[in-house]
Amino acid sequence: MTAKDIIIATGSVPFVPPGITVDGKTVVTSDHALKLDWVPEWVGIIGSGYIGLEFSDVYTALGSDVTFIEALDKLMPGFDTEIAKMAQRMLIQPRNIDHHIGVLAAKVTPGVPGVKPVIVDLVDFKTKEHVQTLEMDAVLVATGRAPYTNGLNLSAINAATDRRGFIPVDERMRVLDTAGKPVEGVWCIGDANGKMMLAHAASAQGISAVENMCGRPHVLNHLSVPAACFTHPEISFVGLTQEQAEKKGQDEGFTVRVSKTSFKANSKALAEGEGEGMAKVVYNGKTGEILGVHIIGLHAADLIHEASNAIAMGQTVQQLKFMVHAHPTLAEVVDEVFKGSHVDLPTAHTTKEAIAA
Repeated sequence: MTAKDIIIATGSVPFVPPGITVDGKTVVTSDHALKLDWVPEWVGIIGSGYIGLEFSDVYTALGSDVTFIEALDKLMPGFDTEIAKMAQRMLIQPRNIDHHIGVLAAKVTPGVPGVKPVIVDLVDFKTKEHVQTLEMDAVLVATGRAPYTNGLNLSAINAATDRRGFIPVDERMRVLDTAGKPVEGVWCIGDANGKMMLAHAASAQGISAVENMCGRPHVLNHLSVPAACFTHPEISFVGLTQEQAEKKGQDEGFTVRVSKTSFKANSKALAEGEGEGMAKVVYNGKTGEILGVHIIGLHAADLIHEASNAIAMGQTVQQLKFMVHAHPTLAEVVDEVFKGSHVDLPTAHTTKEAIAA
């Protein structure tokens, strides 16, 4: 088959670290986890990111005890720190969940359901010294995903993957050759390029690639792509964490400010009996540029899109604080967090050019 333009969209597969043997029954990846024909009494989850957190929600609801095994020194390391602390209080502490942090599952040996346990050897993440051996009914490997790019013969077009197997692309989704120049007519979207491993990001990249190949230049702002963790309650965010924003502010010489609000102040959330949660916006204190928005609470995954679209359109907190939201609705959580913002420039709400300045 030949074509003027070719899009590589081969996706990804679960990443399984060395030393872990997956049998699909007692040691499983996310591909197997929802297809198990039994409910383990004790499930170990290796990794406390989105996948691990969502499955801990599922398994504890089914009556399982869960143990997180996290290599880094805190749970949910990819989340905004303040949101992660609240998530731990809301999603982990009230449930039958414990955790080991700063350790690696150096070796995982499958068992037999109801007969023989899974053996997990833990070592210290830094020293690699043996720490503990756990015996569990089942283990879920939730250590992320790896690009499915082996066998594409990319060398034939002088393109190469990076050390993890991702295909480098430019801002227009064109595949880059070994010299960093675009390969004519070859594009790559989704998990295979590793820019943002989310299904809706892949769709947006596909649209962007088609626009570009049709002669309508388009660049996707990946900082405007929202992400969600479908737990109960949900977690969502778009843009930078507060820690990332503060580093950016330090590097570029501007003050970072934060506005927060609680679901306890929202009438609709209280009426639903779901008053736990918070929202926060992280922004440039001089220009009002929105750097990141984070929400944990009822329907957080639905509420994030107003912030996502605002970042995509270059709107400032000063512009958004004058928008009107119906009462009583959960959308007022987002309304209140923007109304609580303050910038140094009194005219920031009238000029989008303030960000560029």
